Amino acid sequence: MNAETITADPIDRSRFPVDPWRLIETSTSTEDPGLTETLFSVANGYLGMRGNPEEGRPSFAHGTFVNGFHETWPIKHAENAFGFAKTGQTIVNAPDAKVMKIYVDDEPLTFGTADLEAYERTLDFRDGILRRSLIWRTPSGKRVKIDSTRMVSMAQRHLAVMSLEVTMLSGSAPLVISSQLLNRQDGRDEYHHTGPSGTAQGTDPRKAAAFEERVLIPKMSYADDTRMLLGYQAARSGMTIAVAADHHLTTRDEVETLVRADDDRTKMVFRVEATEGTTLRLDKIIAYHSSRGVPVRELSDRCDRTLDRAGRIGVPRLAEEQREWWADFWASADCTVAGADDRMVAVQQAIRFNLFTLAQASARADGIGVPAKGVTGSGYEGHYFWDTEVYVVPFLTYTQPALARNVLHFRSVMLPAARERAAELAQRGALFPWRTINGEEASAYYAAGTAQVHIDADIVYAMTKYVAATGDIGFMIREGIDVLVETSRMWADLGFWRQSPLGEEEVFHIHGVTGPDEYTTVVNNNLFTNVMARFNLEQAVATVRLIREIAPEDYTQIAGRLDLSDDEVLEWERCAASMRIPYDEGLGIHPQDDSFLDREVWDLPNTPASLRPLLLHYHPLVIYRFQVLKQADVVLALFLQGDRFTLAQKRADFEYYDPITTGDSTLSAVVQSIIAAEVGYHEVALRYFYDGLYVDLANLHGNTVDGMHIASTGGVWAALVFGFGGMRDFGGKLSFDPRLPEEWDELTFKVRWRESRLQVRLTEERIEIRVDAGTGDVPVSVRGADYTVRPDTPLVIGLPHHGPRTPGHVGPVPVVGGIRADGSEITAAVPEPSVGPTDPVTGEVQIPDYEAHDQRN
Repeated sequence: MNAETITADPIDRSRFPVDPWRLIETSTSTEDPGLTETLFSVANGYLGMRGNPEEGRPSFAHGTFVNGFHETWPIKHAENAFGFAKTGQTIVNAPDAKVMKIYVDDEPLTFGTADLEAYERTLDFRDGILRRSLIWRTPSGKRVKIDSTRMVSMAQRHLAVMSLEVTMLSGSAPLVISSQLLNRQDGRDEYHHTGPSGTAQGTDPRKAAAFEERVLIPKMSYADDTRMLLGYQAARSGMTIAVAADHHLTTRDEVETLVRADDDRTKMVFRVEATEGTTLRLDKIIAYHSSRGVPVRELSDRCDRTLDRAGRIGVPRLAEEQREWWADFWASADCTVAGADDRMVAVQQAIRFNLFTLAQASARADGIGVPAKGVTGSGYEGHYFWDTEVYVVPFLTYTQPALARNVLHFRSVMLPAARERAAELAQRGALFPWRTINGEEASAYYAAGTAQVHIDADIVYAMTKYVAATGDIGFMIREGIDVLVETSRMWADLGFWRQSPLGEEEVFHIHGVTGPDEYTTVVNNNLFTNVMARFNLEQAVATVRLIREIAPEDYTQIAGRLDLSDDEVLEWERCAASMRIPYDEGLGIHPQDDSFLDREVWDLPNTPASLRPLLLHYHPLVIYRFQVLKQADVVLALFLQGDRFTLAQKRADFEYYDPITTGDSTLSAVVQSIIAAEVGYHEVALRYFYDGLYVDLANLHGNTVDGMHIASTGGVWAALVFGFGGMRDFGGKLSFDPRLPEEWDELTFKVRWRESRLQVRLTEERIEIRVDAGTGDVPVSVRGADYTVRPDTPLVIGLPHHGPRTPGHVGPVPVVGGIRADGSEITAAVPEPSVGPTDPVTGEVQIPDYEAHDQRN
């Protein structure tokens, strides 16, 4: 439970004015460069460029990232054991093509010291273009207008386009523009700022590790009159990358061009005798290509093809393609809100920023994963986690199903490595890695990482929801069924049978696992894991039988390929039907695991803010001894498997767990919002929604400098559609039970279902559903009543209420005084903070190294 309440508009509007379609900055600041570099990133899911100034400085963390381009390194365990992860993987800072340094009268433009008469930077959600306009009064008193744009293309996956327009408003002067390609990973430049990648990482386990040895081995570099290139191979992973750039200069003034190239930098320098009133325009067209092992020479050829094609298309047409792509995206994904409160425009801006971020993280991933930070920063080392399937894929399934399929295909490609990992852990079937880039487990701390075997069920959850929403049974036959079968084998092998306390039946147990909550690890019968495993097994059984019925020839091939028997499928069915689901009759709640209630409660209201988040101030073993949650665990199960719990059970569980949930993870608030809305805590639901909505815009967790929190942005969409919109998709059926906030007059969103796109509009009085695109009828349920939405007739249903409503908030005090099954009383306390070794310079307590690779926020 967060101690601070976030309002509908916590942003400094004197600097960041409200605009429903743009993020605007009207002045620079040296106080938060890392934050704004992240917020003003441009990306397409494959390539990402942080919002660093073209001039190169000042900067907190220069960053250009290519999804999946990484270096490997041996994980060194203080005490090794069989099956521990061996190979770490860290995203590499790709060669930087953003640099376009400007000199007037040989004086550089440097933010922080420059005299700026005017400044505005905007990121437009309608075309994904970053624009900056400023007027600079040089030290000699001349006034220079500089306009720049930066775009990472959605239509052309490997392409980025930058433009620079310079106008001498008063006076003439020698003007120099130095356009560069720069290897910052190894070479860096003379102005390099030692940011998060150059300092000790022990104090914050959410940051990426730094490399001590050279990472990028030079393989090619050149610069000629129009094109320049850098090419490298990663020293350990063997991955290759090439970046090339073309330039097109337009001016009436005299120009001299110089080119230079070495292993870590190429530059094209334009010396111009700029005259007053004349505008110079420089277009820089950039191509990035990477591979797991293709020689750099081949990547160089690919860059040539990309740039040659872009040259034929032209910059104006490339910008037009970009606008068309984003128009199509918003036609499917936009969510709009309205209300009497003036701050609703700010809420609308923040909603679109989150949806925009989702597109930038996933649109052109094209068969690779979606990193936890997208391609906006190095946080979490560029890894893919389970939250892609739970938080991001649902958004894609219901708005951009082709992109959802791409992400799910990526998981199916990882299946061979998952089989190997399961065997390494003495399990049958497949076990997907908790965190990875290349398919190998990269979690150095197994308790909070590898033990989260629920990732198998999370992947199956995303796959089966995708197939139900799209009807794409072909994907399931060709790829998905292998994943369903192998994950079910893992569950059947991992669990075991035990007689129930009264001895009348056998119960299936799963021990030694960790749920989503990383403050409670390696437990028996984690509720989330068990209910998701049950779903995994049930879906495998149902899908195998469906394929056998509708595609018998395909079934024969599948059974032969996977050595699948009827007896094995019957065993899965039995495991699912007899799965242990913890429940405490005395307290009337679902314990998070078998021993969760045996622990003392952590008294969060009496925990000083200076000791939050807990993971940075307490040893893990201290945290593990208490009832305290980093993020929603049982509550997440109530959402994903909501048809398996009654409304009364959901309310009781929510009331128990909310006061002991720290919100130290950005994955939590959005889920708490959804369940709070469903059970009637409408004010709590809205508060948690704002917590999720402004995670990055207001830097609520203090680490947006490391990149955007992509799962949280997906959760914002889920809170709107599943929470306030009340949409559910259980059993392959679309249903609605709205919970519109009292402060809002209207909520509108769109969802794809089979061949149609629906527009859903909610007000206090009614729900209106219309077919926005497509020709098929869509069956829906509204509060238990069945209807059909037809293309020519909107469905309008009156809403006498928006579910149960309980004013106020859940009490901040944990539930204590309850009696456990053994008769003891539940009490609460705050442990004394841990004191570890201190940094000899800062005096700060150092966090153990193992945590630096696996705790998440």
